[in-house]
Amino acid sequence: MWNRLCRSRALPSDPFVSQSSFTTPGGTKPNKSPEMAAGAVTLGLPLPSYRLSTPFPPSAPRPRNLFPKAHRRRPYLRPISSSLLEGEQQLSFTEPEAVLLESLLGIQGRGRAASPQQLQDVERAVQTLESLQGLPEPTSSSLIEGCWQLIFTTRPGTASPIQRTFVGVDFFKIFQEVYLRTDDPRVSNIVKFSDAIGELKVEAAAKIKDRRRILFQFDRAAFSFKFLPFKVPYPVPFRLLGDEAKGWLDTTYLSHNGNIRISRGNKGTTFVLQKETEPRQRLLSAISGGTGVTEVIDELVSLNPKEVADVSVTMEGEWQLLWASQMKNESWSSIAANGLKGLQIVTVDGRLENLVDPFPGFKISANGNLIRISNSNMYIVTMKDGAVSVGTLKFPLDIKSEFRMELLYIDRKIRITRGTEGILFVHLRLDRRL
Repeated sequence: MWNRLCRSRALPSDPFVSQSSFTTPGGTKPNKSPEMAAGAVTLGLPLPSYRLSTPFPPSAPRPRNLFPKAHRRRPYLRPISSSLLEGEQQLSFTEPEAVLLESLLGIQGRGRAASPQQLQDVERAVQTLESLQGLPEPTSSSLIEGCWQLIFTTRPGTASPIQRTFVGVDFFKIFQEVYLRTDDPRVSNIVKFSDAIGELKVEAAAKIKDRRRILFQFDRAAFSFKFLPFKVPYPVPFRLLGDEAKGWLDTTYLSHNGNIRISRGNKGTTFVLQKETEPRQRLLSAISGGTGVTEVIDELVSLNPKEVADVSVTMEGEWQLLWASQMKNESWSSIAANGLKGLQIVTVDGRLENLVDPFPGFKISANGNLIRISNSNMYIVTMKDGAVSVGTLKFPLDIKSEFRMELLYIDRKIRITRGTEGILFVHLRLDRRL
């Protein structure tokens, strides 16, 4: 709906908001603080995920192969329910909702950097939920009100320059406030730059047209900077824009627990929003923003206090390293051996290959084996050899190392491990060979 202003000096064309410093039109603050809005949420995962804390045994039994052939079959996907609590309320996701959230993991820029296949997966999941309809009259439900965080949007060619600037940058958080049951109904879009800098809030007067459509007209906007005691007006002459400041927003799906909303705007843009983002989404957001990663890792790992029974169906595949805790004085061979940058490939028989591309035309590879220690969460990683490729030339590289790896968390998309010296690694699965 922000697209109505794309030919003006323009607004970010997405309906989103931040709970950092806002009040309702009546002057009261919403019940939830900004921290709660971005805080605890729940997601039941399609496959079991685990917290693994078994210590490495002093005299470990004989290692066995990580991937027995008996477990090569495709796992059955069970219905999904949540496992996190917020206060006394337990949130949950239906299986179609969880499929949508799963398809969004790993997409950068809230859809800006999505591949054609990722866009197809998201659109298919969105259409499935829209066909289920959710709450029959979303604009009449109190569940539509509150603060919603944008997690995905399509990007039509009519999107405004500011939409392209802010919405596609993961470092910025984009929210939408919806308050329809007041004397001054409003829908507000907020770009939160950071806790230290502040936010841009663009407000629109709103009214309900029918059971799912909201009409709006932008009428004011301002920057709120932490380092200034006053707001800075956003220089857009709303009164002179006429119809360009108007639009509508259809809610095509609202979950029965009020946590997921799908909307389509008058410019054809699709939005996926959540009131509470689940831990894996917050982890990827923290990695993009560069802050608070270890805290979210601790939260995510603590959700699944179980021992690993068998993880063969989830370990194999291609994994992209997203984040590693600080390492100092590492050689390129050591980086390749530990899989610190680039791609890691785990095969069904436990073979391991780390690929590092430090710059175009130059590649480093390291090969070895990954062997699980009995039924614990500990693994022996043995790197045997490697190679350096420069263009079409290939030179052998002497890489011989052995170290222990602890699996802390794993599901269909995310893997968290701890290596030597307590270094943490977060990997994202790239393929779907499950």
